[in-house]
Amino acid sequence: MKKKHQYKAWLYLLPALLVLFVFQIYPIFKSFMMGFYTDFDYLHDVVHAWGMDNFVNLFYDEDFHLAIKNTCCLTLIAAPLSILVSLVFAVLLNSDIRLRRVFQSIYFLPFVTSMVAVSIVWAWMLNKDYGLINSILKVFGISKVAWLTNPKMTVPILVVLSVWKGLGYRVIIFLAGLQGIDQRYYWAARMDGAKSWSRFLNITVPMLRPTIFFLSVTSVIDIFKTFDEVYVMYANEPGPLKSGLTIVYYIFTKFYRHWEFASAAAAAFVLFLIILAITLFQFSVVRLARRNEERGKKS
Repeated sequence: MKKKHQYKAWLYLLPALLVLFVFQIYPIFKSFMMGFYTDFDYLHDVVHAWGMDNFVNLFYDEDFHLAIKNTCCLTLIAAPLSILVSLVFAVLLNSDIRLRRVFQSIYFLPFVTSMVAVSIVWAWMLNKDYGLINSILKVFGISKVAWLTNPKMTVPILVVLSVWKGLGYRVIIFLAGLQGIDQRYYWAARMDGAKSWSRFLNITVPMLRPTIFFLSVTSVIDIFKTFDEVYVMYANEPGPLKSGLTIVYYIFTKFYRHWEFASAAAAAFVLFLIILAITLFQFSVVRLARRNEERGKKS
């Protein structure tokens, strides 16, 4: 009977597994193999030579170096800032304030809205001549700012956009974590005379560590995939003086504009390795912190 149930379970899973293999696993494997093609007939799907040339060329490509620099800079700023801002808003919404449900819906709107549509709105807001932001600055007597043509403004704009677009999702996740904290911890802390800031640091933050870790991993991965906002806001270009060139934009350029499929596949595999290394590092940090806590409790 157990074997029959197992067969039925596999039959139910078979359509989903086929879709997963055809549209995800096989393309990933194929793109990984394509990174090693050095002489390839794309029309007849015949590989004449294999090698590491595509990966070696990446390390000598200045555009790839710039893409890694821009992406890492964007991630180092946007990821921690997005976690911090989302946590602050979640704590405020978790308190007894009016129209809490309305604010939750407003914060969640950017997440469910198409990134292309959001980028078009931001491009209009940041326009130098008729943008909303410069119009507001004009009221206060501040001169116009060339938001989209100044290379120094590209990373700050992308940071703000990255924080804003994922705010609703992260706030919802933080709210779920906050509502799962036993209120008796706070009651005991109040009885001991702990102030609100002390309760936040010693109760809220430690209890939210799993949530913070989860959102840290997803935020890093999401920011590393930055592409749509750059492509739309900067009119199909990687920003002024390539200041918005990210790794995904570099892959897009190699694949769709230069028709260098093998180079794009190699860059995509390097991106996968970078994200994997960062994720494993985050896991190792969390494990180390847990071990130190356990040792502290035992001692």
